[in-house]
Amino acid sequence: MDKNVQVHYTMESHVAKRDKEGCFYCRALNMVSREAYDYCLSCPLFGGFARFGGETEEPECWYFDLDGLVEEERTSQQEKQRIDGMIMAGLAKEFPDFLENAPGAKSYHLIEEAIQFAAVAHKGVTRKGVEIPYVAHVMETMMLVAHMTSDNEVIAAAALHDVVEDTEYTLEDIEHKFGKRVASLVAHETENKRPDQPKEATWKIRKAEQLEQVKSAPIEVKMIMLGDKLSNMRASLRDFRKDPDNLWNKFNMKDVNQQEWYYRSVAEKLSDLKDYPAYQEYVEILDEVFQK
Repeated sequence: MDKNVQVHYTMESHVAKRDKEGCFYCRALNMVSREAYDYCLSCPLFGGFARFGGETEEPECWYFDLDGLVEEERTSQQEKQRIDGMIMAGLAKEFPDFLENAPGAKSYHLIEEAIQFAAVAHKGVTRKGVEIPYVAHVMETMMLVAHMTSDNEVIAAAALHDVVEDTEYTLEDIEHKFGKRVASLVAHETENKRPDQPKEATWKIRKAEQLEQVKSAPIEVKMIMLGDKLSNMRASLRDFRKDPDNLWNKFNMKDVNQQEWYYRSVAEKLSDLKDYPAYQEYVEILDEVFQK
C-alpha cells in the first residue's frame, strides 16, 4: 500500500462471494469455508443477501473496515490473511466492530463489547466434532436471546454465557467489565464442572444441578438457557440428518436415552417460554432428533 494513501475505519458492506475455488470468507467466524451459510441468519453482521447474475445469492455483511485501499480481487484465503494481519497489528478486533456511534447508543455497545470479549476468550476453540469456531455458538445464542428480549444486559450475558465455564476468565472479570447484573446472569449459566473428575462420570450430576437451579430462576436466565440449548440442538439436528447413528459419539455422554432425558427436562423447566418461536422450534427439533 502506498504510504501516502489515506485510509479510514468505516462501516462498509462486504459480500461473502465465493472465489474460483468455491470458498468464501466469513468475517464473523474469521474462517474460510465451503459449507452452506448456516450461521448468516444468526449473525449480527448480516445485512441480507446480494444477488449476482440474476441467480446466485451471497450474504451481505456490514462491519467496520479500512477503506481507501486499492480495490482488488482477493481469494478467500487472501482476505483471511488480510484480516489476521490487521488483528495482529491492532487495527481490527477478533470480532469486528459492527455498531455505529450514535446518541443514546451506549447501551447497545455493551452487546458489541460482550461478543468481542467472548471471541477473544474462545479464540482457537471449535465446536465439538467440527472445525467451526466456537464463536458461532456464542453468536447464535446471543441473537436468539435478542429475539426474546430487548434488554441489552441479558443479550450481553448470552454472548458471555460460556466464558467462565470454559475459559480462564472469572466472574470477577465479567463483573469488572460488564457490571454485577451481567455477571450474575453468567453465573446462573455456569456449571460446576468438577475439573478433578472425569467429565463423563459427573455428567448427570452436573445436568441435574443445572435443572434444579433453573427451576426457580428469573425469566432472563431461562431465555439465555433456551438460546444456548436451541443453538446446541440446531447443530445436533444438522449432524443427525447427515449421520444419525453416530450423533452422540463426540459427546461426554454417549447414551441417547440420557441425552433425551436432559434435553426434554430442559423443555419442561423452560415451559414459561412456550409462546416464543424459539421454544417451539426447540421442541420440534427434539421430536425429530429423538424420533418421537
